[in-house]
Amino acid sequence: MTVLVTGCRGRVGSTLLTLLYGKGIPVRAASSSPAHFAPPPGVDTVRCDLGAPETFRAALDGVDSVFLYADARHIDAFVTEARAAGVRHIVLLSSSAVLSPDAAANPVAAPHLAAERALAAASADGAFDVTCLQPGAFATNALQWAPAVRATGAVDLPYPDAVGDPLHEADLADVAYAALTDDRLRGSSLVLTGPEALTFAEQVRVLARAAGRGISVGRVTPEEWKASVEAYLPAEFADALLAYWRASAAAPVPLTRTVEEVTGRPARTFARWAADHAEAFRG
Repeated sequence: MTVLVTGCRGRVGSTLLTLLYGKGIPVRAASSSPAHFAPPPGVDTVRCDLGAPETFRAALDGVDSVFLYADARHIDAFVTEARAAGVRHIVLLSSSAVLSPDAAANPVAAPHLAAERALAAASADGAFDVTCLQPGAFATNALQWAPAVRATGAVDLPYPDAVGDPLHEADLADVAYAALTDDRLRGSSLVLTGPEALTFAEQVRVLARAAGRGISVGRVTPEEWKASVEAYLPAEFADALLAYWRASAAAPVPLTRTVEEVTGRPARTFARWAADHAEAFRG
């Protein structure tokens, strides 16, 4: 089995790459900018830009399985090339947002849903098996607070009481590894969460303890927060996030035990994630 890992410069992709390599599974590291990635010795790198379909054929040549980030821009072309290359299994990094009733109209969920549907159609035709990983909140989202914490010791949030289910990237990589190597998981959809529901304010307190410093939480209006991110976050995405945070502050976040059921051990806590990344929050 040769596995193509897309997005290998990302935290999930790079962790999965290390897991596969460490188990002696032939793996190919794919990135839109492979020159900026240093893989383990002996691991080939290849350019696979999910926004550039002309890169798909060479990247998929000789590949049996793929770990694929959800990018709907050229998913049909990817399916065509994967079919031609003889790929037998694709593990898609999707999102639990696809389970929302308004997923098709939600700018955050819609690309993941479109990718899932395109792969499901190919799977129904017998092209290859598809396993969907549907995580909720990534613990690494907290890293967006790090620059402000280092500079000011404070985090300004529109909804400090918004609740998330932060999932450690190592747990996601462990589940992806299991999905790629355990035939019993083929064709399933796995909804993944961290082991606990925490408000943003609670997450900040956990980070403060891990970093050994004070971090205060300020409240800003949704309009002020949206203006602060407009340089890099499209307005429709900002609006979708604000709506989600507002709703999550008023309703419980359902948790799953999928990580434990798949890996045989409890999911890592946010405190563990904070300890692993504490240096990012120290000024």
